[in-house]
Amino acid sequence: MLKRAFVAPDPGRLRLRHATRAVLGIGLAVVVCGLAGHSLVGAITGGLAALLALFTVTDPTVRGQAVTTALLPVAGLPVFALAAGLHDHPVARDLAFLAVMGMGVYARRWGPRGHSLGVFAFMAFFITQFLHTLPEQLPEVYSAVLLSLLAASAVRFGLWCYERRLSVAAVLAPVAGRGLARATTRQAVQATAGGALALLAGQFLSGERWYWAVGATWWVFVNTASRGETLVRGFRRVLGTLAGIPVGLLVIAPLHGAALPSAVLVALAVFGIFYTAALSYTWMMFSVTVLAGTLYGLLGVLDPGLLALRLVETGVGALGATVAVLLLLPVTTHATTDAWIQRALRCVHACTEEAAARLAGSATADPAPRVAELEALLGRVRLSLGPLVHPLSPLRARKARAGQVLALLDVCAREVRGLASVAADPEASHDARLAAACWRVEASVEALTAPVRRHRATAPLTGVLPPAGVTEPALAHLHSLERALAELAAPLHSSPRAPLVGA
Repeated sequence: MLKRAFVAPDPGRLRLRHATRAVLGIGLAVVVCGLAGHSLVGAITGGLAALLALFTVTDPTVRGQAVTTALLPVAGLPVFALAAGLHDHPVARDLAFLAVMGMGVYARRWGPRGHSLGVFAFMAFFITQFLHTLPEQLPEVYSAVLLSLLAASAVRFGLWCYERRLSVAAVLAPVAGRGLARATTRQAVQATAGGALALLAGQFLSGERWYWAVGATWWVFVNTASRGETLVRGFRRVLGTLAGIPVGLLVIAPLHGAALPSAVLVALAVFGIFYTAALSYTWMMFSVTVLAGTLYGLLGVLDPGLLALRLVETGVGALGATVAVLLLLPVTTHATTDAWIQRALRCVHACTEEAAARLAGSATADPAPRVAELEALLGRVRLSLGPLVHPLSPLRARKARAGQVLALLDVCAREVRGLASVAADPEASHDARLAAACWRVEASVEALTAPVRRHRATAPLTGVLPPAGVTEPALAHLHSLERALAELAAPLHSSPRAPLVGA
């Protein structure tokens, strides 16, 4: 697991750049707050605001990222005021916290921007509880947040905007639906209910640190779309927190809040959060635990009992999320996975159509955007199938079939990339057999994505398999696509008694 997080391939060194830029941006934000004369509480607030701006803003274009960053104060500053104003009114404070939590999850229906603004609003309430911010401290908090966002933006969009040289990432629209059929609506209800359970249990454990449990429930729901994903994420959150406790006891506590070594630890923790986030939620949570412990050390309140309480509150929060996703409007892993796989297959269909049109001489056909979309969809399929291929999954047969589906979809992606590359060559041949091969690929996709009677699921999807020894590059890719799509029939169209993933 350590190797997967820190030695995994990093094409273009994007994770390394992202993590290094985050350390620079957050470091500059804290320095600016210090130069402005803010207290330690103000500097911590500003540093966390910069972290959120650099971590959660994920719009596909630089312009979109700048707009979302500019909107963060609009979402966050009123919540700071609300949370501080309700400090002495616990019932109203708790209800407001849950309302912000539900609205933050519901905002994901508006894509990356809604997600970013929802996270920032929730964390504004959380930070207020974390630092016990009072109304009279709001001017300093507002100043620290605004200065920090400006500093982080100066690094992100000015000093080191490496995204300008990258192709625009594909943005996936959420799975369609209305009302409670929409996944984001169901998750908003689940998160609010799970947060309520975590809040009650957290307050029973600690009248001061109860918000940890609510925060754990919130972050378990972030970037998940089914109950399987949520359960796995909750397990990984607890595991990462548990791994970070020894660092708090053996490394952070003996520092007694010393400024320089604590600053180094904060920088290392921030780097770990950003570097491992895309690969390992467990190691990201390890880094978050180290960061939280270091901040408590700077505030002078860190002790073994506090670290143990954090672990218990995290477990309570994960349990609250688990109960909510199992009992209240569950979004099944099977339904979610099926939807993403079908979208990936339809994207293969579209890629084939565009490549065939390009090879036939169309100047406007371009499969490249579809290839980028397919890569994004396959990433979503992998995330959705994550619970089934988890090393601790007891469902061995389904785990094997899920692995087969992923492998065959990877083959499809590889052949589609090759086909698009051939189509981009102006000297590519226009073999007369291309139309028939494209038709067979499209027919295979249609057979896989259309409702199919279970007892005929294993029937071949194509009439005649392509001849061996094909040398024309476009035909070779198309024939490999045919074989992969035909083989996908068995794991995708299985018996209703043994679905690919749990219902």
